[in-house]
Amino acid sequence: MSNVTMTHGTHTARKAMIDSQLRTSGVNEEFVLGRMMAVPREDFLPEDKAGLAYIDRSVALGDGHLASPLFYGKLLLEAAPSPSDRVLVVEGGSGYLAELVRPLVSGVTVVSAADAANGSMPDGSFSMILIDGAIEELPASITDALEEGGLIVTGLLLRKVTRLASSRKIMGQVTLQPVEDLGIPILSDFNIPTSWTFS
Repeated sequence: MSNVTMTHGTHTARKAMIDSQLRTSGVNEEFVLGRMMAVPREDFLPEDKAGLAYIDRSVALGDGHLASPLFYGKLLLEAAPSPSDRVLVVEGGSGYLAELVRPLVSGVTVVSAADAANGSMPDGSFSMILIDGAIEELPASITDALEEGGLIVTGLLLRKVTRLASSRKIMGQVTLQPVEDLGIPILSDFNIPTSWTFS
């Protein structure tokens, strides 16, 4: 009985998330809403934080985060993945983003933020790269893994403000263009090293 009650309660919470957080912010595409309704956010949190699954901000984890529903909704909307896409997910620590996108594409490969930042990338090239968090700089290893004409969608930390950003790879170059300001957890592995100056 308790499992039935829990399932009903989380279903109601997911619908409220869609109606009050996504639709009101311009996320209305059915493929986005369908995936976010289908995947229980609480499954990607430890039991003691499951009650925070549907709040409108990110939830910190010991080794990462579960970002806000709006971030994932906007990211999927910007990415618009197709069934032919081969997707690399740079993981934010929860596994949620990979599960959201998996049924929409031909294949999903996951790499940790730490490995991606230090150049330990999986073999192969990808038509789409999704980064689950905000980065300050984009390593060449990630650009190299994106095929020509492929799309990257990520959070971007620019002048202490986090934004959703995206870019196609054109003539070997990726130039991230901000889409909109959005609260996004920062992936510190991608921080630009601080340079020390002595006067």
